[in-house]
Amino acid sequence: MTAEKPTMTTLNAYAGNYELEFERPLTALERQINDLEHQHLTPTHPKPTHSVGGTAGVSGPGGNTSGGGVDFRTDIRKLRQSHTAMLKKIYAKLTPWNTVMVGRHPGRPQTIDYINAFVKDFAELHGDRHQGDDKAIITGFGRIGPHKCLVVGHHKGKDTKEKIAANFGCAHPEGYRKALRTMKMAEKYKLPIVTLIDTPGAYPGIAAEERGQAEAIAVNLREMSRLKTPIVSVVIGEGGSGGALGIGVADRLAMLQYAWFSVISPEGCAAILWKTANPETNAAAAENLKLTANDNLKLGTIDGMIDEPLGGAHRNPAAAADYLEKYLIQTLRELKRFKVENLVNKRYDRLRKIGELGEG
Repeated sequence: MTAEKPTMTTLNAYAGNYELEFERPLTALERQINDLEHQHLTPTHPKPTHSVGGTAGVSGPGGNTSGGGVDFRTDIRKLRQSHTAMLKKIYAKLTPWNTVMVGRHPGRPQTIDYINAFVKDFAELHGDRHQGDDKAIITGFGRIGPHKCLVVGHHKGKDTKEKIAANFGCAHPEGYRKALRTMKMAEKYKLPIVTLIDTPGAYPGIAAEERGQAEAIAVNLREMSRLKTPIVSVVIGEGGSGGALGIGVADRLAMLQYAWFSVISPEGCAAILWKTANPETNAAAAENLKLTANDNLKLGTIDGMIDEPLGGAHRNPAAAADYLEKYLIQTLRELKRFKVENLVNKRYDRLRKIGELGEG
């Protein structure tokens, strides 16, 4: 898959009208670039060629006459350079709360986008054989590079209808049971498992609790820890609480650069500690939860961080998919070298080390 250089058109197509507060200066620049591009491509009637204050005919700063149109290429190039410089500056100093906002961006690629991008011959599997088919979790067999595997991932939905059907990525017990059912199939056929995590948490409704939400997640934790096949998990957006862990027990757990992974969402933490969730308490909670990819890497809760395109995956989904595909192919190749028995033992040792404390 070849990642194409993003254009302002593709940026707007993926971002829509959604605007992150800390990106407002960038949005203003993007509008200027779009306006100039539109004027540059729109034919105009020839104008007088006399000069006024150094501006000749249709030429202004960086402009010249060309077939009755105005050439804004120099201005566009300068604005693009300013845009790139500003993008680098903003994303080099993202706060944890801003990182959460990027991880939740509606234009950010979801599991289904990555499946469409690089999973060949994908055949989706439905239902848990007990309750029903949870739309919040997608499962199916396919091929990533040379590796035949099972892909399991959270699904948030694209439009309002899809989002409601998928509970905005919050899975019910039947979703986790569907995931485990298909994982056991993968184990049976000696195929590796790839899970893509993107959820604010498991669905907290009464019906979900009545059907055994906690038990379903707990069983997944136990069974995934001893599945005799390689497992790779990646947090691609949000990784909230047990909802994330329900498909996140793996030999290798990684995060995309601007994803977040934590025991609780910042809003939930703020509501508990400060009795109210507002911008100030949410930001404070995000800071203290150590939920960014860099923080999780330092704490040892994840094994690696996958770079994102400049400005986040929502700005260049093709490049983001390319980075993720390369990571998965390489990691699956490494894990396949281990004997199954050794793999399970190493997985157990990895899990036991999380949260380890020493004296001195």
